[in-house]
Amino acid sequence: MATTEKYDVKGMSCAACQAHVEKAVSNLKGVSSCRVNLLTNSMDVTYDDSLTNKDIENAVKNAGYSASLSKGDIKEKYEDKDTKSKLIKLIFSIILLIPLFYISMGYMTKWWPIFGLENHLIVLATIELMISLAIMILNYHFYLNGTKALIHLSPTMDTLVMLGSGVSFIYSLIIYVLMIVAFAQGNNDHCMHLSMNLYFETAGMVPTLISIGKTLESYSKGKSTNAIKSLLNLAPQTAHKIVNGLEVEVNANELALNDTFIVKPGESFPVDGTVIDGSSAVNESILTGESMPIEKTVGSQVFCATINQNGYLICNATKVGNDTTLKQIVKMVEEASSTKTKISLLADKVSAIFVPVVLGISLIVFTLWMIFGGSIIDQYQLTETKLSFAIAKAISILVISCPCALGLATPVAIMVGSGLGAKNNILFKTASALEEAGKVDFVVLDKTGTITKGEPVINEIIPLNKHSESELIELAYSIESLSEHPLAKAITKYGDTNKIAKTSLTDFSIIEGHGVKAKYNGKTLIGCNKSYLKTIGSQLNENIYDESATPLIFILNNEIIGVITVKDEIKEDSLESINEFKKLGITPIMLTGDNELVAKDVASRVGIDHFISGVLPNEKLLVINELQKHGKVMMIGDGINDSPSLTKADVSIAIGAGSDIAIDSAEIILMKSTLKDATAAIRLSRATLLNIKENLFWAFIYNLIMIPIAAGAFTGLGLLSLRPWMGSAAMSLSSLFVVLNALRLNLFKLYDSSKTNRKVTKNMPNIDLNEIRKDSKVRTLHVKGMMCEHCVARVAAALKAVEGVSDANVKLADGTASITLSHEIANGILVEAVTNAGYEVTKVE
Repeated sequence: MATTEKYDVKGMSCAACQAHVEKAVSNLKGVSSCRVNLLTNSMDVTYDDSLTNKDIENAVKNAGYSASLSKGDIKEKYEDKDTKSKLIKLIFSIILLIPLFYISMGYMTKWWPIFGLENHLIVLATIELMISLAIMILNYHFYLNGTKALIHLSPTMDTLVMLGSGVSFIYSLIIYVLMIVAFAQGNNDHCMHLSMNLYFETAGMVPTLISIGKTLESYSKGKSTNAIKSLLNLAPQTAHKIVNGLEVEVNANELALNDTFIVKPGESFPVDGTVIDGSSAVNESILTGESMPIEKTVGSQVFCATINQNGYLICNATKVGNDTTLKQIVKMVEEASSTKTKISLLADKVSAIFVPVVLGISLIVFTLWMIFGGSIIDQYQLTETKLSFAIAKAISILVISCPCALGLATPVAIMVGSGLGAKNNILFKTASALEEAGKVDFVVLDKTGTITKGEPVINEIIPLNKHSESELIELAYSIESLSEHPLAKAITKYGDTNKIAKTSLTDFSIIEGHGVKAKYNGKTLIGCNKSYLKTIGSQLNENIYDESATPLIFILNNEIIGVITVKDEIKEDSLESINEFKKLGITPIMLTGDNELVAKDVASRVGIDHFISGVLPNEKLLVINELQKHGKVMMIGDGINDSPSLTKADVSIAIGAGSDIAIDSAEIILMKSTLKDATAAIRLSRATLLNIKENLFWAFIYNLIMIPIAAGAFTGLGLLSLRPWMGSAAMSLSSLFVVLNALRLNLFKLYDSSKTNRKVTKNMPNIDLNEIRKDSKVRTLHVKGMMCEHCVARVAAALKAVEGVSDANVKLADGTASITLSHEIANGILVEAVTNAGYEVTKVE
């Protein structure tokens, strides 16, 4: 049986580290999936029973890092524990660096006298040596981690820093000894010449300047999780627990399942639970975005961090710790940042070989300058020796290269983007969903519950045969208030709102499949649908009511006294949202099982130009499959019948108020149940993808430009004198730029239509549902045993290998495989294919 565990990883400093850890664990036999997140220093591993936690930890250790099972609370994970210690080291490093820079550069450039020591070269060199050594000791982690990585043949950014600074120090130490020898021999001119080849300032500046970038990067990474931390901070720290009938204040983390707790007016709920006594109004805006309070009574569900407004509630804990709805939202954001996007694959491939390539380039440059550099050095009349100059160029390449920017380009932007979405009640389950949402060409919309509220309301009240409107509505309200049918609730709600008087009825009963009946003053009162009229040999002129509405017919002693029509109410923002889809260059299409008249009416009211009516749930798959031949498809739905379609679509969105199955099947969840959030998700996706592209462009272009400059390739342009410390400063700024650019996403306005980046609209293809029904068959298999994306790939491959299967879309989230068949195939063949792949089919639809 496969197990998925989360580990905390220590020692990673760049994208190369991430790649080495991922490779080391992935190579273990029994590991089916490994995802390492540089941003949160965490790792998700899926492995079978042949491995243990120790095996995983040892694999990471052998790669030069350390790992341990993540056991801490989610909130602890996002506390910034590193920035303070890094800042303290940085401050001391800078204090030491100032005199080092002053002595080395001030004397060489004749800035001003150095306390009367201008002619005491050995003294100045000794001071430089001591200060640079102190800085290196202060930043020992670069040298320790860099050396370990080199020993394990997995060089990282720390290796580049270690080599750049270490080689400078060792070379300068040799020059220092030669200076002492020359001074002892009385050869002051040679001693002066040797002093110009000292690089003690590089040995100290490289770790200091890199530390500036790493400290700012650490601070910025902390900022990138602000949306998550602000959500977590909403949860109260304490709770009122009932122990032996007494109220005791405890830490909220101490609440266990089935504990009884009290929430007083104005307090937040510490965990998810069920009300067992009391009633109140609860503000759930942090989860749903709805400002109106929700009434809670006995049996109602309550959620962690929502606010009890006025009543005294006694509750039973149903979800605690990391299982609460709030923590699950945070976990979803975290998982989105740890998954891979398609665009990040290029960065991953480059990062895996980046440091070894830089080491190779550095060695080649050193060799070339040693062979051919003499004439150039003489031409520019430099005081440095050929060896000193070649070493300086090699070191400059080591410290100017920036693998960090490559590694951070995607995860920081994804974390900020998904965090911003969560802050606005838009949850992205995966990074891929955040990337792909902005690329869709068609958006397929379910009607009921997505475009409409799913709550019928009265459309027309039509009295007949000389009966009055007041009499009709009074009798209709009286009989329908006794019924639980959804259409009856429209009349009941109307009667309650308008305070209609009820008439006393007796002998109430249900006419199965047709309506209800009761006795009124000895007469038979019936509320029914059109089909019931045929059973009693009666007729109704359909021209008297809106044919796009559903008629409820009322009969008193075999005489039709009137018709009340009901319609599903359109959501307030549906029209605006449909227009927004069009502005985004996306074609909205409505699929509904309702008849053409109802579909046409709803489509016209919200501005949808394309709709297909009379579609069965499994036939939505056929339509989506046809659309996918012409572009990327987004599906938005809320019901159980939408789950196969959500699984099939390129990007799937579930309305938050919808069914659990729909939510499980979808990649994006709209907690506020509004279509406006769907357009906001698309805008955020496009903004995040653009930000990732900007980051990767900068990371690539920076290295492409700066490495040749550091190598001295542009000597004719006067760029020969780029010193190593300048390279380390540039490297720090490059990494910082990527993080700051990603943080800029926090300023993005999701709901500002002026921020719309329109794409070219694709025309709606000609889709004939009847033709599709003839040509294709659709099946949905419920598959048990899938644990990771590798399992998904195996099931998909097994099904696609069956002759007659034209497409197989397998989703891990809900354990389904949606299959499109080119011709009829027995279910047994499909089941056998999955079984042979090592999985179990529990149901075929």
